[in-house]
Amino acid sequence: MKLASWNVNGLRAVVKKGELASFLDDERPDVLCLQEVKLKPEQVDFHLAGYQLILNSAERAGYSGTGMLVRSELFGEVTAAQIRRNIPTEIANDFGLGRDEFGDANAEGRVLVLELDDFYLCTVYTPNAKSDLSRLELRYTQWDPAFLSYMNQLRRDKPVIFCGDLNVAAREIDLANPKQNVGKHGFTDEERQGFANILRDGFADSFRLLHGDEPDQYTWWSHWARARERNIGWRIDYFLVDERLSRQINRAMIYADRSGSDHCPIGVVIK
Repeated sequence: MKLASWNVNGLRAVVKKGELASFLDDERPDVLCLQEVKLKPEQVDFHLAGYQLILNSAERAGYSGTGMLVRSELFGEVTAAQIRRNIPTEIANDFGLGRDEFGDANAEGRVLVLELDDFYLCTVYTPNAKSDLSRLELRYTQWDPAFLSYMNQLRRDKPVIFCGDLNVAAREIDLANPKQNVGKHGFTDEERQGFANILRDGFADSFRLLHGDEPDQYTWWSHWARARERNIGWRIDYFLVDERLSRQINRAMIYADRSGSDHCPIGVVIK
């Protein structure tokens, strides 16, 4: 089974550019997880042959949101009973996850779960701490522990794989200029600790699991100063795999040559 993930930074835009159809045709993922879809179901004016589109849209128009493209040939019609949206209210309340100056993070369409026969698959778009770190406290004390608690709740039933834009470079090797970015959003101690907690609880970073300390591997590049052309990037998109499945991961890919967004797709192949 091939799984892929892509922060598309606007689903309609990447469809219009032809980049999404090209990726699906060339790579044929069985599920493509999406972040920053930035649309509601009634705004879907396209069809991607062979795939069923599932969405979790933000309440705010044109913002955030997640989705999945599920290959119909393999899975048939996905039913409502297989789909779960957002962090459950009881878990959100346990961690005080609610509204801040930017809105309600749990109403921004950031979490979408699909139940499959052997595991749960989740796509997540983690809140950005913001350049002035104004959302760091929500991120560190509320969102990160609430989301991890939800993943741990699911895995009591069956293993979990989650993927997406986690908005953090976990280690110095995961960004081109670590020293210049210490303490800045995406590379604060708090955000990195949130990622470390994921590993502590028994999830494996699939790319590092198979590629070790391979350098210069990034998934996001700034639009400034020809950053992508120069490969001055950050690895902030991940597949985190329940340790019970880690030995079944055959491949972990970064599709750095794929354009259409400021992020590139990533993927795994699981036995």
